[in-house]
Amino acid sequence: MRELLTKLEQTTALDRVGDRLQRAVQGTLRSQRIRDLLHGVWLGHPLHPAMVQVPVGAWISAAIVDLMPGQRRAATALVAVGTVSAVPAAVAGLNDWASLARDQRRIGLVHAAANTIGLTLYASSLAARLNGRHGMGKALAYLGLSAASAGAYLGGHLAYKQGAQVSQSISELHLISDGWHPVGDLSSLPQRQLVTREIDDVSVILYRHGDDVTVMLERCPHQSGPLGEGEVQEIDGHACVVCPWHGSAFRLNGGEVVHGPSGNDQVVLPTRVVNGRLEARLP
Repeated sequence: MRELLTKLEQTTALDRVGDRLQRAVQGTLRSQRIRDLLHGVWLGHPLHPAMVQVPVGAWISAAIVDLMPGQRRAATALVAVGTVSAVPAAVAGLNDWASLARDQRRIGLVHAAANTIGLTLYASSLAARLNGRHGMGKALAYLGLSAASAGAYLGGHLAYKQGAQVSQSISELHLISDGWHPVGDLSSLPQRQLVTREIDDVSVILYRHGDDVTVMLERCPHQSGPLGEGEVQEIDGHACVVCPWHGSAFRLNGGEVVHGPSGNDQVVLPTRVVNGRLEARLP
C-alpha cells in the first residue's frame, strides 16, 4: 500500500485531469467570501473534515441497521441523510483540494474519485430502497461503504503523511525551548513594518504598533510560505499579514485567519519588555 501511494504521488499522468479540475473549481468558486466559508476560516479549523462526519456516520449506522430485522425505514433514512450531506462536504473538499500542492492534488484526485464512486453507489442504493428493492439497496450500500472507506484511507494519507490542510507551522513551535527569549530592543523596531528574527533557530516575525509588538511564527500554516516576505494590509479594520504564496491572511494582533486557503490560525507568542528589551515565550 505504501508503494502504491508513493507511485500515485509521482504519477504525472493525473495532472492532466487534475489541472483541468483545479481550473474548473477555481473558476466556479470565485468569491473570496465563499472560499473562506468553505475553507473554515470562520471556524479557525478546516471545515471539510468536520462535515464528512455526517455522511460517514450515517452510512456506517445504515450498515449496522441493515443487519437488523424490520429496520428498512431506518436504514433508508440513514442512507438518505448520508447521501444528501455528502454533497456539501464534497464541495468543501474540492475547495481545499484546489489550493494544494501538485503531489497532494494527485492523491486528492484519487480520494475524490473513490468518494464519488461511493456517493453514486449510495444514491443508487437509496433509489433501489425507495422502489422497494431493499436487497439490492443493501448490496449497493455495502459496496458504497467499501468505496468510501478507501476514500477515507486516502484522506488520512493526505492529512497525516502529506500534511494537507494541517498547520505547517505548529511543528516549529515545538522546537522553541521553555522560558523567555530576547528578540530585540524595542527602540530598534520600526513602526508598522514586518521584521524577521529567530528564536532557537525558529523564524518569527515582529510587528510593532505603538508600544504593542506582535511576535508570530513566520511560516504560513497552509504551505509554509514566508510571512516575513508578505504584505501588511488592513482587513476589516485590523492590520493583517498576507502570505506571498497563496494569499492566506492573518490578524497581527491575534493570529486569527481572516482569508484562506489556510483554515488554521497562526501562532502568536506572548511578549514582555524588560529594561527596553523585547522578550517572547511559548504560549
